[in-house]
Amino acid sequence: MSPDISETLSEQQRNESDAQRLMIFNRCNLPPWVIGSVEFQDDPQPLEIDGVRMTDRRLFERLAALDDPEERGRNFHDYVSVKFRLHEWEQYNASARDSLRHSYIQLLHGWSADSNGRAGAVLKGWVESRFGLRATFHCGRLAEDSEARERYWADRMQGAARMMGVSMQLDLLYTFCQNELRRRYGPDERWVTLYRGTHDPDEYTLKGSSGPGRTVVLNCLSSFSSDSEVAWEFGSRVWEVRVPLSKVFFFSGLLPSWLLGGESEWLVLGGEYRVKTLQW
Repeated sequence: MSPDISETLSEQQRNESDAQRLMIFNRCNLPPWVIGSVEFQDDPQPLEIDGVRMTDRRLFERLAALDDPEERGRNFHDYVSVKFRLHEWEQYNASARDSLRHSYIQLLHGWSADSNGRAGAVLKGWVESRFGLRATFHCGRLAEDSEARERYWADRMQGAARMMGVSMQLDLLYTFCQNELRRRYGPDERWVTLYRGTHDPDEYTLKGSSGPGRTVVLNCLSSFSSDSEVAWEFGSRVWEVRVPLSKVFFFSGLLPSWLLGGESEWLVLGGEYRVKTLQW
């Protein structure tokens, strides 16, 4: 093998190694291969995004002193609005107004309208960067569809470019959500039973048999319902899933209804899950 070819291969190997390290990078207390494993579903552990509680400790101290969940949700939103100046958008020029108006609330609305749209790509990108769980679907299976991959990256970059401090807003939202789940379910509860309806099982990687123990690889962020009847409205197949509370990013009732118009979705971090297929 010539020196030039050897050097080229070595450079490619270094680049591949760098890419692999980047793909598993995250900003929380457990590595992505643990978070995404079916063993984590069986024995879930708390997840913490680096630095959030310390940086915004006054917010969480204030919330800890409030007994009313709706008041806590209102205080959380007010804090985010002030910290990221979301309430001042009228004072800025058109470009700044456009950026300020695209907050975490607009992302949640956008996800509910179309999880394969720009808002969905931004949220999936945030999950990748914080937890190291890779997106698997966005208008197509990303591992197999080059057009879907291009669409995902374009949507993700264009969406993030229009939103000031959106990743930090989502860090706060996840941490607030985890606080609320512990308060509402109790510190010893680690799971919640949720339901997901789908018309397109080809969207998922399926493992094992078709029986009760089937393992499904979910996208890095997926929508669920706490009501099986509601889940049937979204698909011809419904899975019952025992979801670790630490993998819940957002749930219905977390924020005051006037912010989201009564959205009933639960948003759950992805990875491998054992699922039970329900019969109609």
